[in-house]
Amino acid sequence: MAVLRHEMPDRVPVDLGSTAVSSIHQRANNVLKALLGIEADEPVHDVTQGIVVPDEQILQRFGVDFRRVALRPPSTAAAASPSGSQNTYFDEWGMLRQRTELYWEIVEHPLADAKVEDLRHYPFGSAQGRPWPDPHDPCRVAGLAEEAQRLYEETDYALVADFLGGGIFEQALWMRGFEQFMMDLVTDEPFATALLDSLLELYIEFYAVYLEAVGPYVQIVALGDDLGMQTGPLISPKLYRRLIKPRHKELYDFIHSHTKAKIMHHTCGSVFPFVQDLIDVGVDILNPIQTSARGMDPVALKREFGERLVFHGGIDVQQILPFATPERVREEVKRIVAILGQGGGYVLAPSHNIQADVPPENIVAMYEAIQEVSEQADSQRSPTAWATWDRRSSSTQCKRSLSSSTPIRCASTLAW
Repeated sequence: MAVLRHEMPDRVPVDLGSTAVSSIHQRANNVLKALLGIEADEPVHDVTQGIVVPDEQILQRFGVDFRRVALRPPSTAAAASPSGSQNTYFDEWGMLRQRTELYWEIVEHPLADAKVEDLRHYPFGSAQGRPWPDPHDPCRVAGLAEEAQRLYEETDYALVADFLGGGIFEQALWMRGFEQFMMDLVTDEPFATALLDSLLELYIEFYAVYLEAVGPYVQIVALGDDLGMQTGPLISPKLYRRLIKPRHKELYDFIHSHTKAKIMHHTCGSVFPFVQDLIDVGVDILNPIQTSARGMDPVALKREFGERLVFHGGIDVQQILPFATPERVREEVKRIVAILGQGGGYVLAPSHNIQADVPPENIVAMYEAIQEVSEQADSQRSPTAWATWDRRSSSTQCKRSLSSSTPIRCASTLAW
């Protein structure tokens, strides 16, 4: 892909639905379908977040250049998923989740009272009598290699191997409990490192199986570990570098050794102090570029790291998409493209999943705006025109409205 080589594509590549952090909530998807006159019934692929991959008609209409491939549910999926009438359930990691209006939140942490010796039966020991996930369950890869190969050979889409779930740091927080694991990092380092190492070993096993199936076909492997909150880092950079970074590097080195795909790392929040560290461990693409968080200035990010990272995301889901007018959405899209897209190295996407309160008109406006930029570049016969947009050109109208039935597709952007 040209954009992953930091080459200037003929237009900005577009994503929606390729990962568990760039998709759309089922409610927002339903009203979007109603606006566009599309009838489809997409299953929720991430129950805890309530997200779906939009129907292929929407992906085609928005000119989405990426397609998701993912591990299948395990053979225990029926026992580790909620039924329609349940208000709580245990997921396959042994965490008790409770239904809220939009999501399934963790309310019990299976390792809350664990000791180091409780982890020694890893990887197939138990947490409160519930087995750890089995990476070798054959159901996880049933038909997966064939699907990835078909998409690779028959389409021009970039294929993304989606998340396993949270990263090793997040998974430790979830299983142990946020407060307890944060304390472990500074007061019980033997337990913290034992849990991190157990998860690292398990994740390596998962990726060995996953990449055996899809490694020859995917262009991106998506992972994540949230390191930031709205106002700053979740932990100090010093603590990250001592305890988390070496384990990230071991995992990412393993992945790079088993596929030619690029690694995309997702981390929400204010994470500018960690970006160089993520480059150090082998990250090629940074997601989601939460520009509404403190210190996440896209100009500074592009200036400091644009030659070494591809940026994925950047269209604000906290304020712009849910609350702005469609015209303001268009302006923001063009502003971000002009900054992060300068010289290539940018994939347009929301800065996390599109949430339930986002008006469908604003979703359409986001993808219309990027088409307007492409149309303007075409009219100027310059492949770089979209990276030099300014506000005075915002009146340019897209020749093919995304709210019409005309599909928009430009596979040459990927420059295979």
